[in-house]
Amino acid sequence: MLEGMSWLFWSLLSALFAAATAVLAKIGVAGIDSNLATAIRTVVIVLFAWAIVAVTYSRGEIAKVTPRGWLFLVLSGIATGLSWLCYFRALQLGPASKVAPVDKLSVVFVILFAAAFLGEKLSALKLGGGLLIAAGAIALVFG
Repeated sequence: MLEGMSWLFWSLLSALFAAATAVLAKIGVAGIDSNLATAIRTVVIVLFAWAIVAVTYSRGEIAKVTPRGWLFLVLSGIATGLSWLCYFRALQLGPASKVAPVDKLSVVFVILFAAAFLGEKLSALKLGGGLLIAAGAIALVFG
């Protein structure tokens, strides 16, 4: 059932939960070390992710992960951890309404990285959209 739902549906849900994350994290990080806050969040995510694997009977899939897959998933995990550490520190120091738009500049970087490393087409429309995202982030931060 869930497999038939489109990438757009899941992307919109991701955006919704990311928005909730920013607001909830801003409240949660108040008065504590941002690294500790990141560690607490990470433990919750690890437990939640493994619970989903257990419930969906995906445990057998682990044998299908190739060494290359492991390498890139580990690197992705390190990048995620670094992103979260920086994000929580930024939330601790600044308003969520400014931190989140700057964080979403990751979309611009993804467009560029996908073209450079994945061979995805970099069209005028994508470049224009990326520039609009960057302009929107700048407007939200300085407006």
